[in-house]
Amino acid sequence: MEESKTPLNLAEVRRIIEPLYEGQVLFTGEPVMSHAEGVVDILRGIRNDEDLLAAGYLFFVWDQLKNPKEWLTKHFGKSVCELVTNLKVVLDVSEKARSREGEAKISEQPDAVRRLLLALCQDLRVVLLRLASRLQTLRYFAASKAPGADEYGAETLALYSPLANRLGIWQMKWELEDLSLRFTKPKEFGQIAAALEETREERVASIQEAVRRIQKLLVKNNIQASVSGRPKHIYSIWKKMCKKNLKFEQLYDVRAVRIIVDTVEKCYETLSLIQENSEVLSKEFDDYIAKPKPNGYQSLHTVVVGSQGKPLEIQIRTRAMHEFAELGVAAHWRYKEGSKRKAGENEEDRVAWLRQMLAWKSDVQKSPTPDKLKDENIYVLTPQGKVLDLVAGSTPIDFAYHLHTELGHRCRGAKVDGAMVPLNTKLQSGQTVEIITVKVGAPSRDWLNPELGFVASPRSRTKVRQWFNAQEMEQAISAGREKIDKDLARIGKTAFKLEELAKKLGFNSVDELCLAAGKDELGQKAIENAVAPKVEEEKPIETVTTAKKATHHDKGKVLVVGIDSLLTQLARCCHPVPPDEIVGFVTRGRGVTVHRADCPNILNLDEEGHDRLIEVSWTKDTDVSYPVEILIIASDRVGLLKDISEIFSKEKQPVIAMSSSRNKEDVHLTFTIEIKCSDDLKRTLNSIRDIKGVLSARRK
Repeated sequence: MEESKTPLNLAEVRRIIEPLYEGQVLFTGEPVMSHAEGVVDILRGIRNDEDLLAAGYLFFVWDQLKNPKEWLTKHFGKSVCELVTNLKVVLDVSEKARSREGEAKISEQPDAVRRLLLALCQDLRVVLLRLASRLQTLRYFAASKAPGADEYGAETLALYSPLANRLGIWQMKWELEDLSLRFTKPKEFGQIAAALEETREERVASIQEAVRRIQKLLVKNNIQASVSGRPKHIYSIWKKMCKKNLKFEQLYDVRAVRIIVDTVEKCYETLSLIQENSEVLSKEFDDYIAKPKPNGYQSLHTVVVGSQGKPLEIQIRTRAMHEFAELGVAAHWRYKEGSKRKAGENEEDRVAWLRQMLAWKSDVQKSPTPDKLKDENIYVLTPQGKVLDLVAGSTPIDFAYHLHTELGHRCRGAKVDGAMVPLNTKLQSGQTVEIITVKVGAPSRDWLNPELGFVASPRSRTKVRQWFNAQEMEQAISAGREKIDKDLARIGKTAFKLEELAKKLGFNSVDELCLAAGKDELGQKAIENAVAPKVEEEKPIETVTTAKKATHHDKGKVLVVGIDSLLTQLARCCHPVPPDEIVGFVTRGRGVTVHRADCPNILNLDEEGHDRLIEVSWTKDTDVSYPVEILIIASDRVGLLKDISEIFSKEKQPVIAMSSSRNKEDVHLTFTIEIKCSDDLKRTLNSIRDIKGVLSARRK
């Protein structure tokens, strides 16, 4: 049931607050009461809303009363109290962002501050209050010549006038921009003002006369249309002169009239009428209907000679084109502000909704925000006033990682608005966050537990996970280096350089070599073979005779193409097995050594070595067996070896050799078995992986 409310008497509101504001001044030096009256006058010209106008008077009471919420609710009702409360939050955050330490200002982070202000405005009429307050401040500077106007002007151009533009509050937008330009570029402002040779009121009058003349012409020819005029204000003129490097005399759209009709056909018919009844500057004709702008904008533009011989731009479009230009991808604020959007993909919907809400006569506060327009981000401040854009639900840890990875690692506590909070506290828009760190620290594994809620951002979670991965990698590299040193000592090669060993085995660095050893991806025999004499000096494991023709069916493992009865041997460094891709290496006096095509010893051959490679292929004889090494890592238990041996026996795969070692609680078992093809090996490894306690089983 709606709360009944006595209509507000603005005169009574003024009478109540006048004693509270007596002698009070703002940061700018403007008397508080004068500012309040100016804000109310501005708002009254935009929207006749009693609660809004009352809030314009009451903006400063928060600092004058002990219990402002209770007092505001008692005297003016809940709606006004919430408006003033929300405005207080926005003003405080704006001041924090404006008073950043050093040279950084709002003008350096306008998009972030603008999104923050919109996120804080639970009742969107607060945006109007903030804009009216800033406009009144600029009017005060213009009248008083007080110092500091240039800083406020720069902030307005960066933050507030684009906001007024997006809301479509044109009468507020042009004055914000013109006053800001007057303070930031006084020389340029003066030159353009002088060049206009008439007051703004005179320009408006001349455009109104042009509108009446065009309306009369269209009615006479039975064309229904909406005709409106827009005298270009000084800031817009200055922006176009800068953007296109033009002189004032080269501008033809200082005055413009917009005609909106029902159909495309009516657009061209209207254009024809205008050109027939006016003196046209033909070189200024643009047909953006037949050839739209890259952003999709459509309209007909022409320039005619208006009253007093001055150019008048005519824009003709359909209502659909106009709505697209105002709210679609070609919206005025999209291509004229020139800033990159970072606020998310729903900003156009938000602008359209803002305009609707400002037009409603019902209580805006009772109109719920559509779910699709809910912001998926929050906007918080650093102690220096910098605005950060975070994922909704972010915590102080997310805040720290957003600033710097190392700050996140060393985060041990946080203050929000000056009060200590737990690290899994969900942050809210407008809060100021300060991170407490230690000199040397590391993240906690608890931060990765989603149930504890320490991090909400995928980016933060990735940073934490990367830290632990890096630690595990360092441990693996250290363990691998120790293992390689032991293997080299065992074979009496302690002087062998690790850089050379890494190169021989196909690794890009010593760290990669040690990491592979630490992960048990590098066997002892691979190291032995790498430091042993060159490939051609290897002794054969077993030999086979090759055939003269590819149709040879004698027992053998490898066929050497184009060479008769050549001795072959399987390389011990890579143990090739059908159907591995293989290549032959012609040794000096010991026949052909057969390697896998991806064997590090083959990949690292020099130019002379490549000349000794030869094409080989596997025989089709299915009765031939090949030795292969497999590594099994398992939790040690009674009966483990028996279970593994039963698999080999079942698959009829003889065990040629076996070795074992212990690593903490696990046992590493290396078997050399004979198989006929890689499919046999896959089947065997899958069976071994199903054995209780086996952690991994793979080919070495």
